Amino acid sequence: MAGPNSISADKLARLIGTPNAPLLIDVRTADDFAADPRLLPASIRTTHVAISEGATPGGEGPAVMICQRGAKLSEGSAAILRLAGRDAISLSGGFEAWREAGQPLVPSAIIPPRNTNGHTRWVTRHRPKIDRIACPWLIRRFIDPGAEFLYVPPDDVPGVAERFNATPFDMAEGFWTHRNDTCTFDTMITEFGLATPPLLHLARVVRAADLGGKLKDEPEAAGLLAVSLGLSRQYSDDLQQLEAGMAVYDALYRWCRDATDETHSWVSPTKAPA
Repeated sequence: MAGPNSISADKLARLIGTPNAPLLIDVRTADDFAADPRLLPASIRTTHVAISEGATPGGEGPAVMICQRGAKLSEGSAAILRLAGRDAISLSGGFEAWREAGQPLVPSAIIPPRNTNGHTRWVTRHRPKIDRIACPWLIRRFIDPGAEFLYVPPDDVPGVAERFNATPFDMAEGFWTHRNDTCTFDTMITEFGLATPPLLHLARVVRAADLGGKLKDEPEAAGLLAVSLGLSRQYSDDLQQLEAGMAVYDALYRWCRDATDETHSWVSPTKAPA
């Protein structure tokens, strides 16, 4: 059972992927990490020594500390952060409890290198519609909450990627792009190890909206396409459009996770009141 300054794997799993998720900080030892070099979604790695010496990874927001078994390293690190005035708790049972619960784990080797600001940097074509909003949402919610996105003219993507240490995505060629009859969002879910039922459902909606001729495959896809095209007309600034689109995908994710069985059953009266 989780203690007063800890959280269970099940409760943490409900927070990950939402706008209110805490920062996850992995403080496993180097040996423990080498034995299983995967990370909880949206987590970052540091050491308990760095925490002890005053490092405050990821800013000042709430944090969940993760060690191998949820004992001294995570409890001590959380206590140090609380001493500094930060809201910090530990993951009950640690990495092992999360893994044993069958929760998703992201292979660390697939995550692009972080820049000097501690975040991943990505680049794609400007004027996004579906995939180029859905993928940044997935990355910020499940891989790197502070990920940076550069939207540039298509011909400039390769050069910007090289000169600015950015990872290209959703291009005609490359690793992070469409494969066969799936889209880049599908590729990221597969490669990042995020094939949970809600995200797979969301991927079907994104794919149907993104690939021409597939709207009939998912009833919600037509609505997503309409909203996406509307946002692209509403915003001339791609980053402003991304921020607006984040709320759309937050809502769609929660629908996929929690509300697919709910219907709107209110019926208007057939007669006006006397």
